[in-house]
Formats: sequence, structure tokens, C-alpha cells
Amino acid sequence: MTTKELLYIEDALGHEKYFQSKCKETASQLQDPELKNYVTQMAQKHQQIFQKFYGLL
Repeated sequence: MTTKELLYIEDALGHEKYFQSKCKETASQLQDPELKNYVTQMAQKHQQIFQKFYGLL
């Protein structure tokens, strides 16, 4: 991989970790069970995306 490609992956990893943490934080504050479940699923999806990017390394 080139340096630029590695920097892109590093940036993408950071974004996915951020999105995951924000989804978890938001889900913990929600009262509506359906909405909380949806946001929790989003956090899990961002974790999966993170793992895929991490697997490229």
C-alpha cells in the first residue's frame, strides 16, 4: 500500500470509531426503545465497518 492509501485507511478508522462512539452515547440517552435499538444497530454497523478497514492493514 502507498502512504496515501494508509493515511486514508487511518482516517477512515478514526471516523468509524467516532461514529460508533457517538451512536453508543446517543443510544444510552434515548428513551424510545425502537429508536434506541436502531441507533444501537448503527453503532454495531460502524464497528463492522471499522473491522473491515482494520483488516486491510
